Amino acid sequence: MNLNQVTVPCLDIPKSISFYKKLGLQLIVKSDHYARFLCPDGNSTFSIHYREKQTTGEGIYVYFECEDLDKQVAKLQDRGIEFDELPNDKSWLWREARLKDPDNHQIILFYGGENRINPPWRVKEEKEKV
Repeated sequence: MNLNQVTVPCLDIPKSISFYKKLGLQLIVKSDHYARFLCPDGNSTFSIHYREKQTTGEGIYVYFECEDLDKQVAKLQDRGIEFDELPNDKSWLWREARLKDPDNHQIILFYGGENRINPPWRVKEEKEKV
């Protein structure tokens, strides 16, 4: 199994399309109620789906990994993207920058490297009992 598609709700499809294109995602499907993007690296896709009312609470967290995080953030700032948190090192051994999309979803650009899958505290695989 491989996660390759995530969809988040949005209130304004054109506004969200503009935001995600500015982030560097390539628009590949578009309708009045839906849009899908190809991520710039690999074959993963990300999409937005129209909803009349946004869900309440903290919202959705979406992580996009990029090896050249600091350069990517600088490039996005030049495009007018505003960040809530500039790149900084986290205690979980990732480097992250944070911003919000037009629907207030938390977007995290990060670099986790080897620690994304193999952090020092990774759970050891348990053997299944039959």
